[in-house]
Amino acid sequence: MAQKPELDRVDRALLRALSANARASGAALAAEVGVAESTVSLRLRRLQSLGTVRGYRVDVDLASLGVSLQALIAVRLVKHDRSEIDAFRAQVPHLPGVLGVFHMAGAEDYLLHVAARDAEELREFVLAHLTGHPAVAHTETNLIFEHVDGDGWNRLVG
Repeated sequence: MAQKPELDRVDRALLRALSANARASGAALAAEVGVAESTVSLRLRRLQSLGTVRGYRVDVDLASLGVSLQALIAVRLVKHDRSEIDAFRAQVPHLPGVLGVFHMAGAEDYLLHVAARDAEELREFVLAHLTGHPAVAHTETNLIFEHVDGDGWNRLVG
C-alpha cells in the first residue's frame, strides 16, 4: 500500500483555494494562501507528483451540447474471473457517454454514470455495449432527474 503523503497547512490551504477556482493564477493562489508565488509553484508540482492533485478539468454543461439525459446503470457480471473483470474495467470508461465507473461491493459489480441525448440513445448504449457483452449477466438502468455536485470533500482537507 502506498504511503500517505504528509500535507501541511500550506498544502491544505492550496487545495482549498484550488477547489474554489482551479484556474486561479499563481499570484492569486499565493495571495490567498499567504506564501510566495514560487512556493505555490513548488507545492503544486509536489502535490501533482505525489498524485494528490490528479489533474484540472473543465466542467461542461452537457445540456448545452444537447445531452439532456443521464442514468446510473448497475451491472452484474457473469462470474468473477479476474481476466474478465480487468477486460471489462479497461473497456467501459471509454464507451461513448460514460462519465464515471464505480467498481462496487454488494449485489452489483459496477455502477456506470452515463449521459445520452435521449432515451433512444441510452437504450442503444445498453444494447450495443452492455447486454451483448460476454462478461455482463444483468443490467438495471436508473434515470437521473437531478444531479448536484457535493463539496463535502473540502472538509476532509482540514
